[in-house]
Order: sequence, then structure tokens, then C-alpha cells
Amino acid sequence: MSDTNQARITHIQNLATLVAWDAELGSHVYIENADLVMRGNTVIHAGTGYSGPADVVVAGSGLMAMPGLVNIHTHPSSEPGNRGLLEELGSDKLGQSSLYEYMPVFRMGIETAQYANQVAVAEMLLSGVTTYVDMSLPRPGWADVVAATGIRGVLGPMFRSAAWRTPDGHSVEYAWDEAAAVKSFEAALAVVDSAVNHPSGRLGAMLCPSQVDTCSSELLKQAQAAARRLGIPMQIHAAQSVVEFSEMTRRHGRTPIEWLDDQELLDGDLIIGHGIFLNDHRTLYWPHADDFGLLQRSGAHVAHCPTVFARRGIALSFLGRYLRAGINVGIGTDTFPHNMLDEMRLACYVARLQAGHFRAASTEEVFNAATVNGARMLGREDIGRITVGGKADFSLVDLSHPYMRPGREPLRSLIYSAGDRAIRDVYVDGEQVVQNGKLLTIDLEEAMQQVERAQAQTIATVSQRDYAGRGIDAMSPRVFPCRA
Repeated sequence: MSDTNQARITHIQNLATLVAWDAELGSHVYIENADLVMRGNTVIHAGTGYSGPADVVVAGSGLMAMPGLVNIHTHPSSEPGNRGLLEELGSDKLGQSSLYEYMPVFRMGIETAQYANQVAVAEMLLSGVTTYVDMSLPRPGWADVVAATGIRGVLGPMFRSAAWRTPDGHSVEYAWDEAAAVKSFEAALAVVDSAVNHPSGRLGAMLCPSQVDTCSSELLKQAQAAARRLGIPMQIHAAQSVVEFSEMTRRHGRTPIEWLDDQELLDGDLIIGHGIFLNDHRTLYWPHADDFGLLQRSGAHVAHCPTVFARRGIALSFLGRYLRAGINVGIGTDTFPHNMLDEMRLACYVARLQAGHFRAASTEEVFNAATVNGARMLGREDIGRITVGGKADFSLVDLSHPYMRPGREPLRSLIYSAGDRAIRDVYVDGEQVVQNGKLLTIDLEEAMQQVERAQAQTIATVSQRDYAGRGIDAMSPRVFPCRA
């Protein structure tokens, strides 16, 4: 940001509603007929009656300003290429997951990662996300690609000790290579350095050992030590599948959560990606553990991504239970589309279905999960909320949109009815990145064309990677047959 932009005062005047942070209440609050003022990338006024100077005045009439959403778990370098392929696929002999039989076969090459990244970030920005965690494989130029989109990115380079494969569709094998793990970990550390020292000032980092069942204890302990030295969090996929649960109990006689605790890894600096298959999940029978209690006592966080699991009949049990026990839960868009508002709505509905009652997840809880809870995982109090001294990361919502009306309760209308259709403008670090629903920082059409080309190349060769040599129409049939 230039010195001129740092000094520029922008006044968004007479907002119909401002979703601001009240430090005394420890809560978001509605303020009506409010002003939101920023100097450069910092909020200097959030409330009524601003009468100070302004270089730029923006009419806020008919708009709601809300804090930028924090997307705590994404795989944007690969997931856009899975659209049209994975929505209805799972392995009925591998716990209904798509992880082992399908995802490795459909994965695009790393040369397309930057374009997939742009597509995913575009979806996030258009749904009000201003900060996201990007869990991807290390690659050159990653930091520059993310910075150019204008979003606040937290790069989470992934690394592991073993790769998995299924040789038959009903079992999973692990190929261990610790020498390769060391190189991958070194590459991850280089990514972290490129992010935290990036000149944009908008990038951060976390370390992301890939999965609890693919990482050795030694690798995880090295990662934990490095994360502590660097002052950054760590995130790992754990309790995400029946296969993983069975594998960890077979190896160690311990659940994935118990094993992490045994290794002294389960603490307030660790984010558990998914955290679904605890020992008391209804699909398991392992009554001898207390995974929920371990999560509760450890202070570990959970990244909740309902869409990717709901597609396969799988769900966390249940969101309100975790939150009300004091387990900090954030929201992520693990899969496509990277539409955070859709994810938030589904988080509410899935929790209520799982619990069998409508109080299993409230709008307040889900909005907090997508804002302040995610920010807490990143160790930040200057994002995920609109507060004086905080970062100027926010969205302007069009309250005149038909799906926002009648307008008594704007956040309910946004989450349950309008979704991203009502997001008009988005600002990150004081800079506008979406204007009147249009992206200002990403050539989405060009990126989408590149992803389409890469997907076509990938599906043309799936039989070479599939254990059974199946072609695309056998692996992922079309909804209806094509006729001439």
C-alpha cells in the first residue's frame, strides 16, 4: 500500500446497519444509521455520528457493513478442477469417502494450481471472505499469486511421510518415504518465509502436515517445534474418515485424537481439520476413549467444513455441542464451490439434523465461527470483526436485494436466503477488491478457461491412474446419458 493510500481517509456514510464489535459484550452488535471510517487499512471509527475529515465519501444508505469472513480450511489449488466429477462419488467399501479411490485419480497437475487458486479466491471474495487459509502443496511463486488477488492469505504448505493408494477399492496402502518428507518439509518452511516476509503485508502462514495417518511422529514433532519457533499455528487433517480411524487404531490401539495427545501435539496451537470421527461418533464403536473430552481440555481448535462431508452422508456430531463445550470451531470451504455463505447455512442445517432439534446451531454461533473464531485460530484480534484499530476488512451487503427483504433481520436474510447474491462490495486491508458484485483483481474468465483445459486433460487419462483401469464415464457417469 502506498503512503498516499495509508493516509487516505474513506468515510462510508449513513449505513443502514453496521455489524460492529462490542468489546465489553465480547460480541458483534448491530448499529443502525452508522458510519464506518478507515484511514488506509485501519478502521478509525465504527458507530454513529462521525464528523471528522474524509478524502473519499461513500454513500452507505441501504447497505449493511459486516466483518470480512475468515475461511479457515481450503484446498484452492486443486478443488476447482473437481467440479462436475466428485459431487456424487464416494467409496462404499472405504467409509463412503472419496479420498482414496477418486481424488488422487482426478487431481490436476501443479502447473494449473495458480489458475485454480484464482478461481477459488474469486468465489471466496464474492461471498464475503477476506482472509483464508490455503492448504496446498508448496510451489514456486505461490505467495505472489495469492497476493495479487488482493485477499488476506495464510499459506499452509502441506507435507507428509507417506502417500496412500487403494489397490482394489476396499483397502488402503501407505508408501512411506521419510527422505521425501524431509525435502517436502524444507520446501514448506521456504513457503512460510516467502509469506511472512511478502511485501504486500497481507500474507501469513501456518504449517500443515497433511494427515494424521500419513505423518510420522518425528515429522509432526519437527513441525510443531518449527511452528512454535516461528510463532505460527499448525493444522492437520484428523478424525476425517472411517479408514483413518481404523488405521490409527490398528497401528496404535489409539484413536487419532488419542494418538495426537500421546505425542503431546494436541494443544491450543493445533487446528484439527474436520474432527468428525471421534470415538463416540455413531458410525464407530470405540467406547473406551474420550476424544471429545481430550479436545475440550486441550484447547485444540476444529475446522468445520460441512459441504464436502454432507455430499457423502457424513456429518459432525454436532456443531453446537462442540461450541458449547468450549471447543473453538471455525468454518472452512474444503471443497468447491468456495462459497462461505453457503457453507455457513449448511453448517446450521446439518447440526440441526444431526441433533434432531432446531437449537443445535444458532445463526450467532455460525457467524462467530466464520469470523472471530477463525481469527482466534490465527492468533489475531484485528480481523473477523469491525472495531477501531482493526484491519479494514469488510463487505457491504445490498439490503435492497429482493432476497434480503423484508429486512428485519439482515444476517438471517443473508445466510438463509440471499447468500452471495447480496454481497455488493468487498474491501481487504482498506482496498476495494469487489465493486458492485464484480471482481477488480482477478481475470476469472482466463483462470476458468485454464482450469477447464486442465480438467479435460486429466479426465482423458484417468484410466492410467485408476487401479481398475476405468475411464471417466465409468468412474464419474453423467447424470443422464448423451444422445445424438
